[in-house]
Amino acid sequence: MRQADRSGNLLKRDIRRRQFLVLAGAAAGLAAMARTRADAAPVGSSGVPGLLDDFLALPGAKSAQLDVDSVSDPWRVTHDPDAPLFCGSAFKTFVLATYLKEVEAGRLSEAEQLTIDDSIRSVGGGVFEHLAGTTAARNILEAMIAHSDNTATDVALARVGPDKVRAFIADAGLHQARIPDSTRRFFSYIAGYPAGEDMGWKGLEETNGTPRAPVNGEETMVCPASEFVSYYKRALAGAFFEKKETLAEFKRIQAMADAIAMVVPQDTPAYGKGGSIDWNGFHCLAVAGQMIVATTPVTFSLTLNWTDSDGDEAAVETRYKQTVSDILRRTRKQVLEPQT
Repeated sequence: MRQADRSGNLLKRDIRRRQFLVLAGAAAGLAAMARTRADAAPVGSSGVPGLLDDFLALPGAKSAQLDVDSVSDPWRVTHDPDAPLFCGSAFKTFVLATYLKEVEAGRLSEAEQLTIDDSIRSVGGGVFEHLAGTTAARNILEAMIAHSDNTATDVALARVGPDKVRAFIADAGLHQARIPDSTRRFFSYIAGYPAGEDMGWKGLEETNGTPRAPVNGEETMVCPASEFVSYYKRALAGAFFEKKETLAEFKRIQAMADAIAMVVPQDTPAYGKGGSIDWNGFHCLAVAGQMIVATTPVTFSLTLNWTDSDGDEAAVETRYKQTVSDILRRTRKQVLEPQT
């Protein structure tokens, strides 16, 4: 949403523009968190020299961590890994994990029919935004990850309960990760509605309040790179699930994320989620997950927050995708063909 035009139609258009991942940006002041160089790899000696240089050359605030858990020589590269930058839709992996834990415990079912209508509809994602009726929870979870559909996310969050997701996050030791009550509640708050008020589906066409920063004390989406890496390592190893079938389902759905095809080398198994959107001159791009190179897990998280004054949105987005793709390609090559 631009400052000069706060209409609901513009809100919808801005949200739909972002097909790479979906959700909103953060406060401009976050740019001050950026540092000038990547930390030295604290583990092992087989890292790729200058691996994060192009990422660090991007404008704005950056948080990154990449762990290569080779049996013989593990290594890591980081840059401000604990910086709590805005992560957008990347938070949806926490919703998926919590939902599947509830299914595993017998309190929910993936076969349950869940309702989609205007009472819960949100913008962004393109799957359920214009549909009404019911569909299986499994389809909801798949749309949330594969297409980052916000209506699907809000249906899943309403069924499992945002407080249940927050409890899972806390139990996992993710101390800085934060999620909204729903994407629509998040959009309501940053569009100027009072805290705790849902503008409703009709309200999307009538918003005219003063925009708020997406990083705030009420409704937001934040997670540092270090916590994403810690979470994905444990989640994909089965640490959060009791049954191997639950882990298999978690992996199946996480492997559907559209961000994987954009940044992970072809023919490389991977699991993950990303997030992005533009809001009132602020931009966010984020991706986190794990790829498997031969038998070596490579777990990564790279988040970029920047403003219009930092750089052109389209140009920076293109550079970000190319940069992340190159980082993962070079890492894969190093794992397969170690250089002495």
